[in-house]
Amino acid sequence: MLLTANIENLSDTTAVVTFSGPLTLGTSLKMVDSQVQQAIQGGVTRMVFDFSSVDFVDSAGLGMIVCTYGAINEKNGAFRLCGVQPRIQSLLHLTKTDNFLPIDTGRDESLAAMN
Repeated sequence: MLLTANIENLSDTTAVVTFSGPLTLGTSLKMVDSQVQQAIQGGVTRMVFDFSSVDFVDSAGLGMIVCTYGAINEKNGAFRLCGVQPRIQSLLHLTKTDNFLPIDTGRDESLAAMN
């Protein structure tokens, strides 16, 4: 299964990125990362990554998540994760990235936390 992402712009500065498939090294990840970076360059400063349909993340996927967090943070924005499956939650805990990446149960909770 290939990685796909749907970027839903809720406003000029807020977007929800809903992923489907594994965040793993490859062309799909590069394409998705490019779309996310374009959204940030276009003015998005508040972003939610919805991982409800993602069951695996490798080091390249984790790198993309952390880089996106950094890009949003540089703009004094807000970045949150939601719908994180237990396997991915374990990876975030193991790598200690859960110490700075805010994780919510669902999309509505993430959006509310950014207001």
